[in-house]
Amino acid sequence: MIHMRPFTPQELRNQQYLVNLGISFTQVQITETGLKKGILDATAPMRAYFKENSIHDYELQLQGPDYKYLVPTHILTFQSELITQTSLYRPVTKKGDPRLWIYKLQAYTQPDDIHILIAYNGELLVINSTKEDIKQAVESVLLNPIKEYVLSISDQAQAVSRELLQHFRNASGQWFESEILADTGIGRTIETLLGIPMNSDKTADYKGIELKSARGNNPGARKNLFTQTPNWELSRCKSGQEIVNKYGYFTEEGLKTIQTTVSASHPTRDLQLMVNELDGLLELQHIRETGHDDVAVWQLLTLHERLLTKHHETFWINVENRIENNKEYFRYDNIIHTKNPNIGQFDVLLGQGMISVDLLICRPSFQKSGRTGGDTYSFKLKSKAMPLLFPEKIVYTI
Repeated sequence: MIHMRPFTPQELRNQQYLVNLGISFTQVQITETGLKKGILDATAPMRAYFKENSIHDYELQLQGPDYKYLVPTHILTFQSELITQTSLYRPVTKKGDPRLWIYKLQAYTQPDDIHILIAYNGELLVINSTKEDIKQAVESVLLNPIKEYVLSISDQAQAVSRELLQHFRNASGQWFESEILADTGIGRTIETLLGIPMNSDKTADYKGIELKSARGNNPGARKNLFTQTPNWELSRCKSGQEIVNKYGYFTEEGLKTIQTTVSASHPTRDLQLMVNELDGLLELQHIRETGHDDVAVWQLLTLHERLLTKHHETFWINVENRIENNKEYFRYDNIIHTKNPNIGQFDVLLGQGMISVDLLICRPSFQKSGRTGGDTYSFKLKSKAMPLLFPEKIVYTI
């Protein structure tokens, strides 16, 4: 796994300042080798950020120089703005690992400097976080490139959350009928009320803000983070069906399935998670008296990417609900607004069992109907761990 060096106090202040302004960003450390060769690795968080902000999708890019993609780029300092380009590409050699290079960056950096990259109207802004004090630049009485762009982006970023919050406040005290009487009914209804198509993809719901609803009468319920299928190429079992064939159990109807919650804290139905930091994997294992069987794996970097993509900014909507005549009704209670999850805590929370995975594989309802697929691997967070994974939050009362 690629690890960035520890941040300096100024770099941490720069990050915190941008977070407080509602500005999302990614970062890159300029290694000595990268500076000499003009080549940098596009890490998983960076790739997720580029995709989420419509800069570039490396997954759709073919290998080789003919498929290089150039992004207009602005290198910003307190004194100047240099307009240049960033090259995003996948080389023919090796596996075509994603790469990038910011043209003319050599004049603005030293080895091991960390640069902040901000998406802005389809372009990239680059600020040397090691050298530039962003807060000082923005709050300076002198007009400068950093101040001009940061204030403009902050206004745009906060406009979306203000707009969304106003939608909920306009409906303060109103009761709504859920579209269906089911766990997902309230969430689906909220999306309908906001004019959002049912969200089956991996991106956020409302102009980059993810929406998650929960019934207020169940404060201990786990928070649904995201779903992610195991990496079958790296897994011993190559499909959900194979997992069920080997380790599943029969229902009263005689159908074989696995519907359970697994975590790293203890085995459930002889299945348990293990965080393998050395190889960068989350492993699903079948526990036996004499040892364990490897079942399936997720790459930790992939899980980090999913978390950053799905929950860069989230409205956790708590509702008051009631059931009448076999119908559910709800109204908004409060909203927890979070930004920029703490990736450094994700693996720790997995290892502590605070993040678990719901396995819903070969469900009887799908088998009886003759439908294929429908397997779900849902990563969920215990409510009491919310402040650890999402340290930045604002609570709105509706």
